[in-house]
Amino acid sequence: MSGTSHESEKSTEIDEIVEKIEATARRMELTDPDAGLPLFDRLINRVVEIAGVGALVGIVGVVFLNASSRYLLNHSFSWAEEVVQLTMPWLAMTGVFLSVRRGTVIRIDFFFEKIPVPLQPAIAYGGYALNVLTLGFMAYVSLQFVIFFGGDVALYANIPMGVSTSALVAGTAGAAMAYIAEFFREWRARQRANFKGSSWK
Repeated sequence: MSGTSHESEKSTEIDEIVEKIEATARRMELTDPDAGLPLFDRLINRVVEIAGVGALVGIVGVVFLNASSRYLLNHSFSWAEEVVQLTMPWLAMTGVFLSVRRGTVIRIDFFFEKIPVPLQPAIAYGGYALNVLTLGFMAYVSLQFVIFFGGDVALYANIPMGVSTSALVAGTAGAAMAYIAEFFREWRARQRANFKGSSWK
């Protein structure tokens, strides 16, 4: 009996933990990710968010229209696949930009937390610099690609390829600027914390 009651208690504890995790996940999903940000920052994020949602709705709409036409009318639009492919980079880049802006980029802090605390700020700033340099280089390479090949026209959609590939330039450059803004925000926060700490002494 004691073994059964012990297992029942463990099962109840697990159920409670699962409920707490689900409640936290729901709360995070419903919470405004831009809460507390200045008006200008919220405006930038909303504009990019609307662009991303528009790209997603457009992709879903084209796919649904083409699939419905194919099965109901036995006709498919030759330009549909190209339009989806041309829109995908904009959807991806808006997601990259917003994930950097909102600090939701996947990262592993295990090794960073093993670094001595006095060295952590320097390592963090070095990480910001590396991210900015990498994204800046990608933006430069993407710009060269757009300059050389952006004038090519899609076969069926008759849309210049630069309309799509320019998303790589905008996305990587925007993410680099977002990292720069995050760097200065972090730096100012540390400066204020150090000033408050020294003023108390």
